[in-house]
Amino acid sequence: MGAPFDPAAFLATCSGRPGVYRMLDEGGKLLYVGKAKNLKKRLSSYFRKTGLAPKTAALVGRIAQIETTITANETEALLLEQTLIKEWRPPYNILLRDDKSYPYVFLSDGEFPRLGIHRGAKKARGRYFGPYPSAGAIRESLALLQKAFLVRQCEDSYFRNRTRPCLQYQIKRCKGPCVGLVSPEEYAADVRHSVMFLEGRSNALAEELSTLMQEAAVRLDFERAAVLRDQIAVLRRVQDQQSMEGGSGDVDVIAAVTNPGGACVHLISVRGGRVLGSKNFFPQVGIEEGVGEVMAAFIAQYYLGNPERDLPRELIVNVVHEDFAALIKALQELRDVELTISHRVRGTRARWQKLAITNAEQALAARLANRQHLAVRFEALAEALNLDEVPQRLECFDISHSSGEATVASCVVFGPEGPLKSDYRRYNIEGVTAGDDYAAMRQALTRRFSKVREGEGKLPDILLVDGGKGQLAMAREVMQELAVPELILLGVAKGVTRKPGLETLFLNDAAHEFTLPGTSPALHLIQQIRDEAHRFAITGHRARRGKARRTSTLEGVPGVGPKRRRELLNHFGGLQELSRASLEEIAKAPGISKKLAESIYAALHSE
Repeated sequence: MGAPFDPAAFLATCSGRPGVYRMLDEGGKLLYVGKAKNLKKRLSSYFRKTGLAPKTAALVGRIAQIETTITANETEALLLEQTLIKEWRPPYNILLRDDKSYPYVFLSDGEFPRLGIHRGAKKARGRYFGPYPSAGAIRESLALLQKAFLVRQCEDSYFRNRTRPCLQYQIKRCKGPCVGLVSPEEYAADVRHSVMFLEGRSNALAEELSTLMQEAAVRLDFERAAVLRDQIAVLRRVQDQQSMEGGSGDVDVIAAVTNPGGACVHLISVRGGRVLGSKNFFPQVGIEEGVGEVMAAFIAQYYLGNPERDLPRELIVNVVHEDFAALIKALQELRDVELTISHRVRGTRARWQKLAITNAEQALAARLANRQHLAVRFEALAEALNLDEVPQRLECFDISHSSGEATVASCVVFGPEGPLKSDYRRYNIEGVTAGDDYAAMRQALTRRFSKVREGEGKLPDILLVDGGKGQLAMAREVMQELAVPELILLGVAKGVTRKPGLETLFLNDAAHEFTLPGTSPALHLIQQIRDEAHRFAITGHRARRGKARRTSTLEGVPGVGPKRRRELLNHFGGLQELSRASLEEIAKAPGISKKLAESIYAALHSE
């Protein structure tokens, strides 16, 4: 064992110039990398007798050696610090675990171009749109484009060898250019509309489609008008989901929040005034736990650590830090672009900032809750059911209706990390006797697990059915009919008093009936999933019931006559899409004042 580290002797010879310092343990392992305007002053702060944070004290206790590198200025120190952090990933640094490149939407060249996801070097000939913050965001955009404009997304090798149209043509997601079912001129128009959407010109695109729809109606080409109406509906739905429409420019909105259990950074990407999507990051928090330090570390590693990553001209943040000036200078030198970091913003930018903060807070709270409780609950469920392995995917079905009206079945999915909301599904139940929950459950399960039999979708480890012996028997019968591989069925029936904590459980069949203590983590997990399925079903049922009952709602709104009703419906593509619009979206329609928009919105959402 070597001699203990002598901070006094080290500081006596330490330089006061800018530079980078590296702290190592007794075995020579790198513990922490930092930068400083004044190395001596910064390093002295680690060895004061009082006032050290617990993690800082733990780091200092492991130091056996400190190495320094003097740089010409603070900017060079920042660049060197990020290079060392990325290469060595020291355990006490704030680490951003994100080494992936961002995906782009790629539009190939040729007579019948394809749309697809692209990562990595841009070597293929064509146009690239993005980058998008996640593959999920890009898949959502491609799905919308496929529904609206039917531009092909199949690989070129697949496209060249087709002799008949594929399934995408059958389900009206492609026009069959592979076998000549669409002219190059018509296909080029669909490609042009897709490009307008990807460039963020959704308003201009919607206006153009609205004009074409009216022209088709005048020609009595109602089939073409209906297609254009559906395209407008898709666009308006996107704009309604993006409540932040109305901004401009290329901006990244970044919010950082911290909690004793960790930190979260939420990033929203805005390009051409259109929100492309967002993503959560959970950096490993080291010795510096302040929100400002987390933000500065994120910006440095995210943009300096990956020079190929897209950098907009403005970053909107929720906290300021003294390192921002050096960060801006370093990024400008590295990228040769002007950059602004804004903190106090107004209007649309303030709404973006608020949304990013809200998302970061909720994501961190959910992550901490999941980390602390869900893993324990999943393990307890495996123990309660005598399973050899902890289940990784749970699905739960529930039925909701009002005296048989507008029956909706829900399917929610949970994994060890929490709800998998992208896998949630609702099923509108048709063709069954009103109030027949067994038939409704049969239809929902058949529709869900028919896809598994056909090789689509994932099979759950445990299928929960909200109901007693009858619903469980129905589920078992459906699984047998579909020849679905054996999976665990768990029926959840309310007890005699129907109070939470007194549920009766049935494992696979009615013969295996049991209960769990009210304090059991396994029962808490079952209740959580069942309640989520119930909530999801009720939400879908109410929405469906409301649509069924909403007829000619606009006729009773003062100030909305036949002409204005027609203009509103043309603008949004129909009453259904108008009912989905926010108050702000309605107010943006031609000829609609804020007061009139409030009346329309109230009429559309009255019970």
